[in-house]
Amino acid sequence: MMTSTWMLVIAVLIDSANGAGSQGDIQPCARIHTSSSVVTLGSPVTATCVIREDCPLVIGQAVHIEWCLGSELIPSSLAANESNRVSSIVVPSFNRTEAVLFCCIQNCSQVVTGVEIRAGYPPEKPQNLSCQTNFSSPSSLNCEWEPGQWETHLPTKYTLHTEIRDLNENYTYELPPEVHHYSIPRNEFVLYSDIKIYVKAENDLGMATSGPLVFDPLQAAKFDQPSIEKVDVEPERLGCLKLKWKMSQQQSWILHNQLSLEVRLKAADSDQMSDPPILVSQVRPSKAVMECCRLLHGARYLAQIRVRYYMEGPWSEWSSSKSGVTLETAPTGRLDSWMKVSRNHTSKNLYIQLFWKPSKRFRANGQNLTYVVLKPNPRGKRERMCSTNEKWCAFQLSGRVRKVYLSAVNSVGESPLTEIRIYQPKAHTAIMDVTAVPYDDRSFLVQWTAEVTLGLTDYVVEWKPLLKLDLSHVRFEIVNKNQSSLIITGSFEPYKPYGISVYPRFKDGMGPPQTVNAYLRQKAPSAVPKIQIKKTWWSDIEVSWDEIPLQQRNGFIKSYQVFYWEENGSVKVESADAKDRRVILKHLNTASTYEAFMMVSTFGGSLNGSTIYVKMNSFDAMTVVITVTAIGVGLALLIISIIWTCFSKHKKLNGYMWPVVPDPANSSIKRWSSESTQFTHPSWDNEEPNPICLSHLSFLDLPTKLSKEEDDIWLNSSEDTSDLGESICGSPFTPTYSGSNSESVPYATVLLSSCNDPIPDEPHVYLRSESTQPLLETEESFTPKCYQNVVNDMMPKEQCFFGSCDDDIPEGEEGPAIVWDDFPFLCALAMNESENN
Repeated sequence: MMTSTWMLVIAVLIDSANGAGSQGDIQPCARIHTSSSVVTLGSPVTATCVIREDCPLVIGQAVHIEWCLGSELIPSSLAANESNRVSSIVVPSFNRTEAVLFCCIQNCSQVVTGVEIRAGYPPEKPQNLSCQTNFSSPSSLNCEWEPGQWETHLPTKYTLHTEIRDLNENYTYELPPEVHHYSIPRNEFVLYSDIKIYVKAENDLGMATSGPLVFDPLQAAKFDQPSIEKVDVEPERLGCLKLKWKMSQQQSWILHNQLSLEVRLKAADSDQMSDPPILVSQVRPSKAVMECCRLLHGARYLAQIRVRYYMEGPWSEWSSSKSGVTLETAPTGRLDSWMKVSRNHTSKNLYIQLFWKPSKRFRANGQNLTYVVLKPNPRGKRERMCSTNEKWCAFQLSGRVRKVYLSAVNSVGESPLTEIRIYQPKAHTAIMDVTAVPYDDRSFLVQWTAEVTLGLTDYVVEWKPLLKLDLSHVRFEIVNKNQSSLIITGSFEPYKPYGISVYPRFKDGMGPPQTVNAYLRQKAPSAVPKIQIKKTWWSDIEVSWDEIPLQQRNGFIKSYQVFYWEENGSVKVESADAKDRRVILKHLNTASTYEAFMMVSTFGGSLNGSTIYVKMNSFDAMTVVITVTAIGVGLALLIISIIWTCFSKHKKLNGYMWPVVPDPANSSIKRWSSESTQFTHPSWDNEEPNPICLSHLSFLDLPTKLSKEEDDIWLNSSEDTSDLGESICGSPFTPTYSGSNSESVPYATVLLSSCNDPIPDEPHVYLRSESTQPLLETEESFTPKCYQNVVNDMMPKEQCFFGSCDDDIPEGEEGPAIVWDDFPFLCALAMNESENN
């Protein structure tokens, strides 16, 4: 378009420069003659270009005339050149709303002249003309219409025409472009007289006129909304209300005209108005009283009215609401109930939660309704369990009670009793699965699957908000046993959780429910929990967080994701499901500081938490490594020491670790050296202990006769005998005895200690050690028994040191002779005895 405009300007400038008369008249160098400068869109266009002979551009030369439409060259096949000064062209279909047709020469490099052509459509007939009389200040007659379904692409002018027939007055109103409404002032129309109104639309391609409207402006009047002054009860007429109303003061002149009136009513506890409204014809504002009947008894209603001119014209706006109550009667019908029973194991009573709601046939028939729950009494009277204005009650009953009664009471009377049987909970499960999904913005679709069970009567669908624990928010619906789905509707809020349960009811009890939680709509959580560092390893960190409160979730938590990264590093992600609120950040660089944040996602959106900074302390990590290494080395040394001790041949060390106490019944004095009693290892080793010289001997004075009491000296004496012997280093022949307990009668005391005497090369024979206890508790005689002595191979295997060996010597044979030289200490004892004698 811009190119065409500039070419047109150039053409005009050329005509102005090249065309001049002797008297100063400017004549163009060439002219284009067209069939029309405005054509119907898509129609053909015919044009002829005539160049003057004295045009300076073509003087003295033969030229070829060419055509351009806008910036496009028109093919020569569409042009007909009558001479080098005249050319004609036919454009078969002009499909542009506006374009410039140029006549030019020299391959269109030189424009001679041009003409602008516009295309469009003739106007449509204006549609849907309507007028409405407005009596509000200022009064006017307002008309409007629609221009048509398509665009004309041409400037179109609209005019509104009125004709008042009785007065023979005509008015024409011209409208600005693109305006399709007009308000006729009050002084240019009259009431009670018909007026004709129509609209004309006109452009360069034609004109169209709308269909006329002929009406009385009063019939088209829209009155101001009326008002209800009072709603009264009709005395002694059940279900009737009387309304008194009036028109606005500005329209008081209409008092004696007939109007049409509509009334709509809405019960106070309902969400919908009566449909259709009650229509009352031929009412006069001067007698503005009407009666509405066939209403519920004792019900509160909200009433609204509107008016219009008799059977014609637009309705006024609805008036404001006014309420009234019909006469009360006793409640009728029954109540639908739902009972949940649980057993109190402490008192063995039944804990009961009873819910109810009006059935479809129930009528309260009054205000201030009270519900009463009664239980039967053995005396024939019914005992009141609760009386409430709510629609639920909780109480306890004895397990012997089988039924209760429910009734509704108002100021006039009470409804028939509704019998409710008490059934114990059953363990049998009939519901297999329950799902609840949003159905629309106000309801859920609940579906369940159940197994075929004998005795099943129906289902109870119960729902409640999880954020409100009051039982008054519990709602329920009883469903037929052949049904497996239900649409529940109520005042559900988005982003709030609801618990929905389905209970199977049997002839003899109630089965356990299946429960599911649901959201009407979900969005991102309102808060993100704070990340807490729980454990730290060498390069790993375990982080955890608290559970989001239910009121801040706004939906089902789908996942937790922890994003973390080091400076100039890539972002890593660790995910956790809704139940496992912990993740481990692995393979961290201990020398770097990490940034991390958590993203919590529901099925309706996600929310990011605040960023935290995490840094591993390299010193602490090194301390951990050193500690672990030290503990490992210590354990290794301890294990090596234990193994070395167990398998070591060092007798002294083994003796300290595991000392061996000799058994007198299975040993000889030869083995009772200080080495054998302190440092020897068990006797599984066959080698003999190293002999050590005996250097300590205690001599005991024994009485010749023992009384019967003295015979039990081992059992009767409890004094300390730790000092029976004293060390004698040197000669063993000291015939004295030093001890604090003269009543002790030990056998003998033989102790070992290191002496300066050299250890003899010959093997030694050892005496028996002292003991203040009898060798055997069953011994009655002081005389010791014969014991086996393990000696070297040169000695006999059996020798009797302290008593006879009668059991070992065969009859008729004498025992082997004792070699006294082998027992020097016994010899010393014999010498001591002779000296005493």
